[in-house]
Amino acid sequence: MFFLIMPMGLSQGFVTVALPFLLTKNGFPVALTAGIVAIGLSANLWRFVWGPIVDLSLSLHKWYWLSLLACIASLLLLCFIPFTVKGAALLSIIVFVSQVAATITLLPINGFMAKRVRENKKGAASGWYQAGNLAGTGLGGGAGLWLAAHYNITLAGIVLGVASILFALTILYIKDIPYRKDKTIMHEIKGMGKDILAMIKLPAALFVMILIVMPIGTGAMANLWSAVAKDWKTDADTVVLVTGLLCGGVSAVGCIAGGFIADRWGVWNAYLGSGAVCAFVTVLIAVLPYHPATYASGVLIYGFCTGLMYAAYTALIFFVIGKKHTATKYSLMSSLGNLPVVYMTTFNGWTHDKFGSGYMLTAEATAGIIFVIIFLVVLKQMRQKDMIPAIVE
Repeated sequence: MFFLIMPMGLSQGFVTVALPFLLTKNGFPVALTAGIVAIGLSANLWRFVWGPIVDLSLSLHKWYWLSLLACIASLLLLCFIPFTVKGAALLSIIVFVSQVAATITLLPINGFMAKRVRENKKGAASGWYQAGNLAGTGLGGGAGLWLAAHYNITLAGIVLGVASILFALTILYIKDIPYRKDKTIMHEIKGMGKDILAMIKLPAALFVMILIVMPIGTGAMANLWSAVAKDWKTDADTVVLVTGLLCGGVSAVGCIAGGFIADRWGVWNAYLGSGAVCAFVTVLIAVLPYHPATYASGVLIYGFCTGLMYAAYTALIFFVIGKKHTATKYSLMSSLGNLPVVYMTTFNGWTHDKFGSGYMLTAEATAGIIFVIIFLVVLKQMRQKDMIPAIVE
């Protein structure tokens, strides 16, 4: 799972780490840069559209390879687009297409996790899954920015494409899950609809749907750290090292730790607890002196906390989707879960240009802690009424 998701991370890392730095360097304001990144990230909101297609056609191996090739091709196309403010619209379209291709690679992996991993190991699997995502993001952002800055952006795209193929070869170690040809599409659609309705009727599932669209531990600043680095007087090489490779590694460790916490103390404690920690760290970064050392340490600690949150988030989704039509249900839930990342990225960019980095970070943290408190109260009441099952079939 760690290696299979790396190609998606490489593509997203280039868009969220390397691209913002390169855009601001070419005269793009932070708000416009944040808007372009948010448009790319909004591809995650539409996973529910192609989730049923994966469930209803081809094997998971075939879907993985097809989406991987589309991911690499769109990443290379992005590397040939000139970075000018006048061309922002075309750039936004290419960024969006690249992230659509990247997110489709997740759906076959979700299927493997739901059907090949034992229940008592899904927390750990979720941790490694998100660890690979964040490690890939760090590698794609760090290596992509370094290659683009020291050589050229075309070379960056080629290197990331080759790396994606190498990581993807890991799928050969996983037994394929074929599409059942004995069932008609209409039969599957009806069964899928019944399964989704059954999930939505569960109070726990509805609670999760509302929970994951709120601005709790979104990690949205990870998409803007490179764009606002100048506020901490941080040079390009430090940004490459910190927001890329180091942050990717630290975030991956956070994911693994978060998976362990979810298995040991439960998904609810892991999710809301990690959200509270994220808010505290964000406030701390806001009030500390604005020096390169503060930037570096703050980004890394923020990345570790984001890793905790992402592992808990994934484990929480797998808790409520069961084992049937997993690509569709996971894509539906993750579409909702990515909504706060999109709107908080946009909000953070707007807040930065209006009020500065301190207010931006404080606003993100304040929103997070308010909703953590609200959902802790609601969760307690639901448990008292026995509305939270131990296992969702």
